[in-house]
Amino acid sequence: MTENPVLPPPAHPPTRRWLRDTGYAFAALPLALVALVVVIAFVSAGLGLAVVVGGVFVLVVGVYAARGFAHVERRRLAVLVGRPVPEPAYLRARREDGFWRRSLTPLRDPQSWLDVVWSLVGWITATVAFCVAMAWWASVLGGLSYWFWERFVPRDDSDAQSLADLVGLGDSRAADVGLVTGIGVLALVTLPFAMRFAAVVHASLASVLLTSRAELQGRVAHVEESRESAHRAEAESLRRLERDIHDGPQQRLIRLGMDLGRARVQLAEDPATAARTLDAAVAQTREAVEELRALSRGIAPPLLVDRGLAAAVAEMADGQPIPVRVTADLPPRLPLAVETAAYFVAAEALTNVVKHSGADRADLALALVDGHLEVTVDDNGCGGATDVPGHGLAGLRERLAGVDGTLVVASPEGGPTRLRAQVPLR
Repeated sequence: MTENPVLPPPAHPPTRRWLRDTGYAFAALPLALVALVVVIAFVSAGLGLAVVVGGVFVLVVGVYAARGFAHVERRRLAVLVGRPVPEPAYLRARREDGFWRRSLTPLRDPQSWLDVVWSLVGWITATVAFCVAMAWWASVLGGLSYWFWERFVPRDDSDAQSLADLVGLGDSRAADVGLVTGIGVLALVTLPFAMRFAAVVHASLASVLLTSRAELQGRVAHVEESRESAHRAEAESLRRLERDIHDGPQQRLIRLGMDLGRARVQLAEDPATAARTLDAAVAQTREAVEELRALSRGIAPPLLVDRGLAAAVAEMADGQPIPVRVTADLPPRLPLAVETAAYFVAAEALTNVVKHSGADRADLALALVDGHLEVTVDDNGCGGATDVPGHGLAGLRERLAGVDGTLVVASPEGGPTRLRAQVPLR
């Protein structure tokens, strides 16, 4: 799931990264002080005047001001980490709400009060970040240029001692310049780490107060969407299974019943014709059984439960009308939901290859890659596969979305086609 956007190092070149850290740390304190003054003024005035009607509206203004400063800080966080940060979904008034309920909506939103807390306490970490940045940059700039401006330092006072003299290196100018320059070099070497520390100190608090709830909201929304996708995929699978049964085995069974009834009538008058009718009925029975077996492969065959994914996919591939080479590098068993989703992807992909691609061979590979089960299907067909709503690829995406999986299809005109699905093991 989504991790704290502050702690991992940003994916920027080192120089660009510590320059961003520096800008973030230096700007933290001025912004935090302005937020503190503005928000504490409005909030305290609103609370003090809460006994009168106007005090509530002053408090609402303070909350909106805190939201504004929080929005600015989220933008700064996004610049710092080099990617968007989660935005909270603020509580909104409904159309049917009355005047007072609409006016007090910001006061009923937990994130609004987290923004207020940020405005009131952000100056603490901002001060730390600013002081660290100021101290290191002063050491770098002052130390590395000390050889130049040291000559302008008055030394008339006989009691004045240089830093080198204080640490026991003597009172010579060379010792003084060498020591201060060495401090500047050390500060320059450690500058990127100091700036990273300063930025993380302030950004961590901002992340906790301003984006953590948004991350939680995003996770809940993602889980709800995954559940809805799973429900839609299951409903679509049931509708397709019902349609396939109606168009295939059901029609054959109806014809089988008619043939048997006709054979019963013919048996007394024309045994030879009745025998041919019975032979046709036997053929209809075999075909119905084969169609039922084919349909069962798209659900969850017993072999999948008994012997695992690799064996079930191999058995399913053997039943295809074109040669399918299966490569499986898997442990004996995986979570059943993962195996079922992967089997469905493999079965649907091979069905699409047989029906639409015009290929005369296909390759199917199963492997574990970075905590995901990866299903790859390659064919030498005509390509041009598109994701059309209500068709095979759209159904695969729905099924994979139900288990937080992903689907990537590369199918240029003229082929070949590669379908790659990833199903997380957790």
